[in-house]
Amino acid sequence: MASRPTVSVRTGSGEASTSLTLPAVFTAPIRLDVVQQVHKSIAKNKRQPYAVSVKAGHQTSAESWGTGRAVARIPRVGGGGTHRSGQAAFGNMCRGGRMFAPTKIWRKWHVKVNQNQRRFAVVSALAASALPSLVLARGHRIEEVDEVPLVVPTSTEGLTKTKEAVELLKGLRAYRDVAKVSNSRKLRAGVGKMRNRRHRQRRGPLIVYNEDNGIVKAFRNLPGVEICQVTRLNLLQLAPGGHLGRFVIWTEGAFARLDEVFGTHEKAALLKKDYILPSAKITNPDVTRLINSDEIQSVVRPAGSKIQKRPWTQHKNPLKNKGVLFRLNPYAKTVRRQELLSQERIKKAGKKKAKAQSAGGAFIKTIFAP
Repeated sequence: MASRPTVSVRTGSGEASTSLTLPAVFTAPIRLDVVQQVHKSIAKNKRQPYAVSVKAGHQTSAESWGTGRAVARIPRVGGGGTHRSGQAAFGNMCRGGRMFAPTKIWRKWHVKVNQNQRRFAVVSALAASALPSLVLARGHRIEEVDEVPLVVPTSTEGLTKTKEAVELLKGLRAYRDVAKVSNSRKLRAGVGKMRNRRHRQRRGPLIVYNEDNGIVKAFRNLPGVEICQVTRLNLLQLAPGGHLGRFVIWTEGAFARLDEVFGTHEKAALLKKDYILPSAKITNPDVTRLINSDEIQSVVRPAGSKIQKRPWTQHKNPLKNKGVLFRLNPYAKTVRRQELLSQERIKKAGKKKAKAQSAGGAFIKTIFAP
């Protein structure tokens, strides 16, 4: 525990007062794939069921005309004296008909996520919140913040006025992230603006406290700022949209309880039965440094010459290319060798092919005899 780095507790003016040991949860492996999958599933559990009316498209009397009238057998509206009479009805291809496979409210809206996966995603999101590069990449304005993770004294939990909360954030030089949210507030595109979600905006800092002595009232009216109790940390707040790197401001009491809530790599958590933090598959993720280390390079084989292959398969004619012919038919080499040896023997013996003799006069007379 003592070998882990420490984090300074910042006062309202941004000066370091005391220090705390970094909780083990911030050394957990950061698994983006786990966070994205769990977030996608958990976010579905807040959906409201929707469906079209069961009567939609069927609120008319229509009957098929049958065959023999040179029209399709789709049901048609009866009656006369109006454009509607004789029009096709009910089908999903018809004007005024029902949709194909009408939606039902008993669709499977919710998704069950394993408890261990949910916990893995939360600790990954917490570990990512301690890396300034990931917090900056997510869009938070922490360029002037002295330290990440940012810890404030426990007395902050007693703030009750929004004015005091703003002064604290300005003293910590974290108010730029709140101003970013105010400047990003825009009207929502689409019908959602008429469904109680008229505006959309960025996310600001997440305030994590241990005891609510007024801190919720102090921060709840600041745009983009969210408040959460340390034992109720939520992935939807720690990684909004499945994106790692939320800017989190901790109170001293909440920061000190993290080892109790999530445990360490050796000691189980007190608030989660038999839960031990996941450990990384490799302690050093710098694979290039591992491969180039003396220990590995001393036992690996030397690199061979680079052979560049053609990006396509070259087709060769075995009737013209002897190498390909011998690879396809090894006996062809023996046949060819015997031909060459036979030609050499003939050449040495000086033999010439016998000339074809012409037919004799007696034979010709016999053929043309009367």
